[in-house]
Amino acid sequence: MAGDEQVAVADQGESLPPPRERPWLLPYNRKLRHLQGITIRNLALTHTPSRQRGKTIDDGGIPSSLKSPTKALALRESRGLAHSRSSSDLKAGDSVGKGSNGSNGDVQQPSSPTKARRPAGRKGLRRRSTMEWSGATPLARQKKLEDITGDRMADTFFSLHVADQDDPIYVSEVVERAMNPNFRFFDLNSCGPSVTRLDKLTVKVWAKNQHTSGWQYLIEFTMQLRALQFIGKTLGKFRHPLPPNCTLFHMTDGIYTSFTDLPVGEKVFSDALAPPKQHPDGRILPTSSYDALMRLSTLDDCIQDAIATRDRLADEIESILQDNHNGISTIEQVPEAQEQLKTVESAVAAEKRRVQSARRRRDELKTSLAFRKQKMQEGAELQTQLDRDLVTERATHKTLQEVTEQLQEDVRGQRRRVCEDLQKVFPIEPVPGKSLLFTIRGLMLPNTEFDDAKPEVTSAALGYVAHIVSMLSPYLSVILPYPITVNGSTSTIDDPLALNATKGPALRTYPLFMKGVVAYRFEYGVFLINKNIEILLNSLGLKPVDIRHTLPNLKYLLFVATAGKGELPGRKAGGIRGLLRHDGLLSRKGSMDSTATASSTGAPELKGDLVDTSNGKLRADTTKANGHIGFAKQSLQKQKGVMHSSRLRDVG
Repeated sequence: MAGDEQVAVADQGESLPPPRERPWLLPYNRKLRHLQGITIRNLALTHTPSRQRGKTIDDGGIPSSLKSPTKALALRESRGLAHSRSSSDLKAGDSVGKGSNGSNGDVQQPSSPTKARRPAGRKGLRRRSTMEWSGATPLARQKKLEDITGDRMADTFFSLHVADQDDPIYVSEVVERAMNPNFRFFDLNSCGPSVTRLDKLTVKVWAKNQHTSGWQYLIEFTMQLRALQFIGKTLGKFRHPLPPNCTLFHMTDGIYTSFTDLPVGEKVFSDALAPPKQHPDGRILPTSSYDALMRLSTLDDCIQDAIATRDRLADEIESILQDNHNGISTIEQVPEAQEQLKTVESAVAAEKRRVQSARRRRDELKTSLAFRKQKMQEGAELQTQLDRDLVTERATHKTLQEVTEQLQEDVRGQRRRVCEDLQKVFPIEPVPGKSLLFTIRGLMLPNTEFDDAKPEVTSAALGYVAHIVSMLSPYLSVILPYPITVNGSTSTIDDPLALNATKGPALRTYPLFMKGVVAYRFEYGVFLINKNIEILLNSLGLKPVDIRHTLPNLKYLLFVATAGKGELPGRKAGGIRGLLRHDGLLSRKGSMDSTATASSTGAPELKGDLVDTSNGKLRADTTKANGHIGFAKQSLQKQKGVMHSSRLRDVG
């Protein structure tokens, strides 16, 4: 039996709900200073009846009228929406099935599963669908959703009021379109002790939705903080349904509210003080003795005497302070006056620093203005002097400009003459029947392919090309990026940029002959001399069609360099003209026939020694001419007068 009782007690303990949380504040200790926030649950702008009517309102509610399918469908469509009560319906169904045959609520089981019968009075009982309009069209469903949203969602705010004050002590923000509005927490300590020590409060709530024209005065709730009921630290563990327009008060120790419709099994914990403890044996404990009571009385007298002494001392101190109010005020004003004095002194020192800075700035500006005036005066004097010299300088400038133009024309003429001579000394003729294939002094030089070419002929032709390029470089005032060493048919060319890529300076020199050298070094040397020809063409504003065509590009260069109008200038006595005078070979006077050669004019071909001698003379004449040109330029910069025409001819 003892074991059965223990099992029954255990089963009963498991069925009991878990113990509720207890508040920290006692009812008489709850003040407005403990209030932190307010929230509203189940907002309702219209009144909902708490119970259903016991009889029909019209003939549409008579059961016999539902026999027509059309009438039933119409009533189903016109029925309003309601909150789902599935849990309540199921519990009600369970309650019907229980306890009908006995006090313990047991249900009689049928004799066999196939003969199970439904409870009496609940024939055909089934769970009704909570979505009565589930088969409606999307437009009707959308309309019903908008209706329920417009009816239940609203904009709300509240205000807090206390007695003896007309204005509210706090007004909340507006929470838009919410059925369970959550407002921000607040702090009432700024209202002073006259408000924070109160335990009575009035809450006024205003609401507005799309069906109302303005703000609607919804709730006015005056309550005593002692009468509030504690429901827990949070709402997560509270399972009791809240009534419409339920106001929740958030205190420092939890959430409180005021309602009286809690079920009997879920009564909140009483906040009253615990009863006095009883002895386990049941006997009555003795109370305090007479001596203890007398000691308590004496202690109370001492406390009252200490309180009276404290009040008397406070009154005396207050009277002393009142009598010496002026002196105390003066003493209290001393630190303030000292602080003001420090502020004034710091401001005066700052102003003095600003004045000194302004004075230094003023002196600097005066010095700068004086310096500028002096420079302006010097500039005005210089401008006056320049204006006086301007008349003379204009005439000098015109003369120098004419001299410069004449000198440039002479230089271009000398270049034409030199190119004409080079074209006669090294004639470049096309090969009949072959496109873009030329010969120089009768030696054919291929453009790209050197496999079938004769090494001796190709090397001699490249030696002539190297000779022409090296001689054109000083006359056209162009420095060749790849220097050429002229040595007849064994000429070479250097690549200074290949110094870092090779291991020695000897590998930077590439041959212009084919015999006894590596093929790729010879081809690279031909490429370098073609690049030199391209540089010379670019100096005249020309662009080669194909860089690999050596003789066509060189012919094009000489053709353009010899083009011009007027007679070619004469050469000074000596030089090549002196060597060739006995043969009767003179420079060509016409400038348009740039393709004339020695053979076309009937002049005999020159030999190698004569060419070398003439080349040496030409180089000497070139150096001498360059020296005269530099001297003329220096004389033009120093001398402002007119240069003599004979000197210009000497320079030419």
